[in-house]
Amino acid sequence: MAAALFTAVAAALWGAGWGLLVPRAVYRLAVGRDEAWRTRCPAGHPLTGPAGGWLGRAVCAPCAGAGAGAGAARAYRGALLPVLLTAAACGALGAAVGRHPELLLWLVLAPFGVVLALVDAAVFRLPDVLTLPLAALTAAGLGLAALSARAAGSWSGALLGGLALGGCYLVLFLISPRGMGFGDVKLALTLGQVLGWYGWPVLFLGTLAAFLAGAVHGVVLMAVRRAGRGTAMPFGPFMLAGALAAVVYAGAA
Repeated sequence: MAAALFTAVAAALWGAGWGLLVPRAVYRLAVGRDEAWRTRCPAGHPLTGPAGGWLGRAVCAPCAGAGAGAGAARAYRGALLPVLLTAAACGALGAAVGRHPELLLWLVLAPFGVVLALVDAAVFRLPDVLTLPLAALTAAGLGLAALSARAAGSWSGALLGGLALGGCYLVLFLISPRGMGFGDVKLALTLGQVLGWYGWPVLFLGTLAAFLAGAVHGVVLMAVRRAGRGTAMPFGPFMLAGALAAVVYAGAA
């Protein structure tokens, strides 16, 4: 019990730490499809720091030093929500998965998932700069995890799951490009591996949860007259939430 609690708390703290860096990445990536990634803060200061300015506080140093932090923080979409989301996701993963080797990969993927969810919610876009490398990282990370005797999944199942889910989303995209973005197809390559690691039932559960959550969200928006039948909605956040719920379920089972 003590070991499980320690793992959950340590994972939540890890998530909270990375959550502090999420708003900077979300701000830089939340642009239109034909726009370049942002390189300056809302006040016009160059974004500098580790990893070419991608890692850092929500407010740039000149704004913070000039006392303009509050206004700039709002422009960066706020820092509290990403911290809470990332801490909650990592804490839930730590509590459910425990000390299995794949947990390390889940904790690496979780902050990127929060970034993708917030960017998609803001501008209906899942950037290739994250989705494609994450698919390769997941395949390599699960291959390493599978070498451990404590691994709780199958690497071959993960790879097949990625291909299967990516293929299903590709078919949906070809049938209805307005209803399914190609970014969702690329994200499915990663989430299919994550879910497929635990087997086909978990892959089905995570996929079903995503579509159910998206449907419920749409119905609620229509009920309160904030959307109509033809209103576009980002699906990436529901894909990520469904996958998280399924992984937590599989890890706790």
